[in-house]
Amino acid sequence: MAGEPIASDPNHSTAECSNELSVYNHQLRTKMMPHINSIHLQKRALLASAVTLGTSLFLIACNSDSKNAADIVFKNGYVYTVNAKDSVAQSVAVRDGKILYVGSNDSVDGLIDKHTEVIDLAGKMLMPGFIDAHLHALAGGRAQLQCDLAYAPLSQAELRDTIQSCLDASASKEPDGWLEVVNWDRYSTAAKDGDPTKSLLDALETKRPIVITASDFHSVLANSRALAIAGITAETADPAGGAFAHDENGELTGIAEDNAGFLIKTFIPADSDADQVQQASTALETLRNQGVTTFMDAAAGEAQGKAFKTLREQGKLTARTFLAIGTSTEEVTADPAKAMAAAALVAKSLDEGEPTPTPGINSRMIKIFLDGVINAPADTGAMLTPYYTNTGTDSLAHWEPGTNHGSLYYPAEVLKPLTLAAADLNMDLHIHATGERSVREMLNAIAYEREQRPKLDFRPSIAHDESVTIEDYARFAPLDVTATMSFQWGVRAPYSIGDTENHLGPDRFSRMEPSGSLANAGARVAYGSDWPIDPHDIFLALKAGVTRSGDNTNPNSAAFLSAEYEGKLNAEPALTRAQSLRAITMNSAYQLRMEDKIGSIEHGKYADLIVLEKNFMTEPEEALARNRVLLTMVGGKIVMANDELAKYQEAQ
Repeated sequence: MAGEPIASDPNHSTAECSNELSVYNHQLRTKMMPHINSIHLQKRALLASAVTLGTSLFLIACNSDSKNAADIVFKNGYVYTVNAKDSVAQSVAVRDGKILYVGSNDSVDGLIDKHTEVIDLAGKMLMPGFIDAHLHALAGGRAQLQCDLAYAPLSQAELRDTIQSCLDASASKEPDGWLEVVNWDRYSTAAKDGDPTKSLLDALETKRPIVITASDFHSVLANSRALAIAGITAETADPAGGAFAHDENGELTGIAEDNAGFLIKTFIPADSDADQVQQASTALETLRNQGVTTFMDAAAGEAQGKAFKTLREQGKLTARTFLAIGTSTEEVTADPAKAMAAAALVAKSLDEGEPTPTPGINSRMIKIFLDGVINAPADTGAMLTPYYTNTGTDSLAHWEPGTNHGSLYYPAEVLKPLTLAAADLNMDLHIHATGERSVREMLNAIAYEREQRPKLDFRPSIAHDESVTIEDYARFAPLDVTATMSFQWGVRAPYSIGDTENHLGPDRFSRMEPSGSLANAGARVAYGSDWPIDPHDIFLALKAGVTRSGDNTNPNSAAFLSAEYEGKLNAEPALTRAQSLRAITMNSAYQLRMEDKIGSIEHGKYADLIVLEKNFMTEPEEALARNRVLLTMVGGKIVMANDELAKYQEAQ
């Protein structure tokens, strides 16, 4: 293939090139026109194409001096462009942080001079950098620096012993230093021997306040010391958007859901600025190793902005950073328009303006939580019909609809003005909605905004969409709503089968995690890892998107732990490989209003590129999670490289 036209360099003498091109075209047409006029129409078209190809090659040759040569050229690759046709090329040229050329090996040679770094891909796959459209970067970095349970399926005894080890390793913080325990797989513990209570923590050899945060960030387990410091008693009222669990005697169990857990954690001494910069730096290392060149922190604020700005000023920001500003349930409920205006002010204070090839910080999105999670035992995702409950016994279960519909944090009379206010402020909304009722109510609010403001450029995205009614699949596309989904959840795991399957009931379970159905209905499906809810494992997630199953060779997969987690989650359709890669590139770029700058390998876009060890488009399905990123480039700068490609990062 000939590749795309080469843009003129403003530093080059374009007049000289234009004059030479005019002479060249005149000579070429003078020689060929008599032949073109006398031959068959089909052959005439072929000769005309040859003239166009000759002109493109002339431009390359004309511009191939030291001023216009590429900084870096990738050759001999499988270049998966993710353009409108998902074209595959052989080579890419990069100059000044942008893509200069995409095409064949032969045609790129004219852009190489003695200063050009030429990277021989030896057939490896080159593609646009991954865009993670929903994660919690600072929290992800922070979790790696705490008492980390590493998502392990622990029994109550194993949970107790692991936490005691963390206490013993930090004995200098007795008696008042808080111990934060993170990445707890609550679903596995509950399935093994029931939900633990504060009594398990109270029996530990310590006087310290302890909080354990479940890996989904929607549940917290606190010991009595932590509850006392927070002033939480059995008589404490549940906060908006949260609940304290009580036993059959009305006493606190220590479990706190959603905003109730956040309330307890507000009493933990705040991290210092230096702590948060370290957390941000740790997060960026994880992201560049995974090939993430752009991310959106989904519930951010001034702390995230300050930490990543510090790293940018130090020249250490290795991914484009987008911040969706978090909101308070109480403030939104009290005055939706005022809450949106306050969030917009924070966003504008953090936004650094028009993006450039060098990664920076942008913020023009507001995040709201509309419900909890659809997984048992929490069952806080908002549903249209009740969750099922066991009216039989443990040995002879009988499941039938109960009375719990989950939690919808905002009614329609709040959601509609909230959505309209955000759109009027030129802010996009990013909405956490897991249950089918919360998804429907949000679609209704967006439909209201479209009716009231039909000409506004408003780009809402609904995150998670774990349970959606069939009737609502087709509403996403005409409303221009992005479904931002975490493909790794569409597998058999402790959080999806067992109690969760029983509580959802057969119909809802059969539709659980409908990424394929939404895509088939025309919805734009983007990808968001929601890290640190899970380990950050992009290829495991992409494999799940394509196969609806995990990988029994991958330690981050539930299928690695037990044969009961092997196989497909349900009969929901999967994504194609092309759909899954578009979700994590162009579709995520659209959510962030960056589709004209990143997300595909096309002339003029920023050179955000990654090299894969194996070709995702040709590997067997069962091996899709067994891949690695060998090189990550952001804005033309190599920010991570290993194996045989490490020498190129060292050269930069």
